Parts: sequence; structure tokens; C-alpha cells
Amino acid sequence: MKRLLRDTLRSSWFQCAVGVLAAEYLRLVWRTNKVIIDPPDIYQRVEPQMPAIFAFWHGQHFMTPFIKNKESYRAKVLISRHRDGEYNAIVAERLGIGSIRGSGDHGSAFHRKGGVGAFKEMVRALDDNYNVALTADVPKRARVAGLGIIMLARESGRPIMPFAMATSRYVRLDNWDRTTINLPFGRGALVGIKEINVPPDADSETMENLRQELEATLNEATRRAYELVGRPEGGPEKGRENGNA
Repeated sequence: MKRLLRDTLRSSWFQCAVGVLAAEYLRLVWRTNKVIIDPPDIYQRVEPQMPAIFAFWHGQHFMTPFIKNKESYRAKVLISRHRDGEYNAIVAERLGIGSIRGSGDHGSAFHRKGGVGAFKEMVRALDDNYNVALTADVPKRARVAGLGIIMLARESGRPIMPFAMATSRYVRLDNWDRTTINLPFGRGALVGIKEINVPPDADSETMENLRQELEATLNEATRRAYELVGRPEGGPEKGRENGNA
């Protein structure tokens, strides 16, 4: 029985079915939440600087495919090679987002998990006029920005656009990244405070300062997003948080 369950979970037909259902559920959430965009002219401000690197926190990523706003905006997202990543890749494709498979791991697994290849592919995607989206966290350390995204901005010459998305109704899981499952029929907020540019000759001190700036900007955007939907500071850290629509 255990083997049958394992084989089913790993089968392409099951992964495809779950991915399609998840994508359509996210469409429902997006369409049934009244979304506030802050600032209101964010797309007019960002568009001249595209392609860009879109950054967000791990666990707060389910609604990020809708950041692209227009079908003409081409985008790819970094997704891990872990088997759970197969579901995410199917969801992304269903929502019109390409995928780049690899890890953001900064430890000894970086080469084994395809980190180097993924980094090169992200640089190529930006050169080919694709926006690239990825989580800013150091793996297994929620809300701590890593240097990888800063290195990508330095190498590609493209700006980092930190974003946060929140809904007033959600379920928050008790795991390392405080994964938030957004719920339909509420209020939503998309917040982008400012872009971060990394000079091509940035030294280690400059990169560390920009890493801290990115971390602070994402935290402020997240705080602001939850404030706009009436859930200051994101509410309690775990459990079901439906709020009031």
C-alpha cells in the first residue's frame, strides 16, 4: 500500500492533475479578492525597468504569478528540483509562467541541486527579456535574505523589485517558512515599495548592505500588505486565520 501511494504521488498524471487544480484554485482566489495595488502606479513605474528580478518571501509565494499583470509580460520563476517542485512547475506553466529548475541553497548542496546551472539560466533569461522571479530567503531560514539574489542582480545588471502579496483570509501553516494558503472572497493587497540596484563592481561590503536593504524592504512590504487588508503584522503566526471579508 505504501509503495502504491508513493508511486501515485510521483506519477506524472497525478502531479499534472493536482497542478491544474491548484492553478485554477489560485485563479479563483485572485478573481474573488478585491486587490489594492500600492502604490497605484506601480506598473507604470516598473514597466520601463523590465526585465527585472522579482523578489518575495518563501511561503508567501502562491499569488505571485499574478504580479505580471499583463499577458505581454514574459516571466520565469526559480523552482527547486525536489519532487514537490514538480507541482509548482505545473502550476506556474498553467498560469503562464515559465520555470527554471534549481536550488538557491548556499551550502554544499548548491552544485548537486543545480544551483550553478540555474543561476546561469536566470542570467540568460534576463538577457532574453524575461522577468525572473524567486524567493529571497536563505533556505530553511525564513525572512532572512540571501546573497544569491544580490549576485544575480550584479551579474545581470537588472534591478530587484521586492514585492509582497497578502489576502485578508488565509490559512497559515506551522512550518519553517510560515506558508500562507490564500483563501477566496476577501481583500487582497499587492505592495512594491522600491527597486534595488546592484552596481556591477559591488564589493562584499556593498553587497551585504544591499542584502540587508532587500530584507528590510521585503519585511516592510509584507507588513504594509497585511495592514492594507486589515490584518496588522500578518496576524497570529499559525493556524486558520479567516479574518473578515
